[in-house]
Amino acid sequence: MTMVRAMRTQREGSPWTGLWAVVAKEMADHLSSTRMFILEMLIALTAVGTAYNAASAIRSVAGLEPKFLFLKLFTVADEPFPSFVGFLGFLVPLIAIALAFDAVNNEFNQHTLARVLSQPIYRDALLFGKFLAGLFTQFLIYSAIWLLVFGLGVWQLGIPPTGEEVGRALWLLVATVFYGGVWMAVALLFSVRFRQPATAALASIAVWLFFSIFWPMISTSLATILAPIRIGTPEEILAQARWLLALRRLAPSQLYAEIVVALLRPEVRSLGLVLPFQLEGAILGQPLPLSQSVLLIWPHLTGLIAATILLFALAYILFQRQEVRA
Repeated sequence: MTMVRAMRTQREGSPWTGLWAVVAKEMADHLSSTRMFILEMLIALTAVGTAYNAASAIRSVAGLEPKFLFLKLFTVADEPFPSFVGFLGFLVPLIAIALAFDAVNNEFNQHTLARVLSQPIYRDALLFGKFLAGLFTQFLIYSAIWLLVFGLGVWQLGIPPTGEEVGRALWLLVATVFYGGVWMAVALLFSVRFRQPATAALASIAVWLFFSIFWPMISTSLATILAPIRIGTPEEILAQARWLLALRRLAPSQLYAEIVVALLRPEVRSLGLVLPFQLEGAILGQPLPLSQSVLLIWPHLTGLIAATILLFALAYILFQRQEVRA
């Protein structure tokens, strides 16, 4: 009898049945919601304003090297406006949190979760479908913004982008999506943990503010404790600098900032500490090819992906343990 009951309680069919139905439904909700429309308009206006100011600043500089001009659209700042990537570091977490802070708890509050799971849709497909829909929505939004920036650049600068510039911009797009994926996974985790969407949103924003504002100060204090400078020898200074860099890289914003630097400034040859003897034979000022820049950011991109998977796994475990009642 025990074996018969075990066979009856086993899942029938694939646990991913209905996954793409959930993805399509969630994407339709995201793209048609007023909340996302406001955020999309905000980031579109930001992209147009910063790219236009950057293009005007580039055209006003006589004798500027024409190489990698389109990359400067992302990085050049014209006071009082910051650069486009400066705005991205602020807006991407907000968009990601807005996509997921009420993904699960809203289903509980509206008493629709039991009805959804009564269909041939397992919890695995429901949660993963919501997460994939958020990633795809971010990809669509950022792709449109990238095309808008490049179109404005062609109009203002009068020259098309090179293949190298397009490749670097595409890698930056991928990194931006996964950077947003980290904060979306944080919001999804709190959406599973807390029943109130407002609590989940505040908790997600608190985590983002902690790593963006307070963690650099805390990491500096921790580095001085873990590797104090007693005599002032080069070894002690180097050890403290390495601890500081390692601690700061625990923040997703630091990883994303270094990815931006490596991709949009091709002359950057290292993202860590570089000793003088390591520069022997290097041609300073010579831009790196795209393949070398990708190798440079690969550990950072892997870290963002690993953080996203870990946070989603925590949300998945909590969601599987929750009781769903009709």
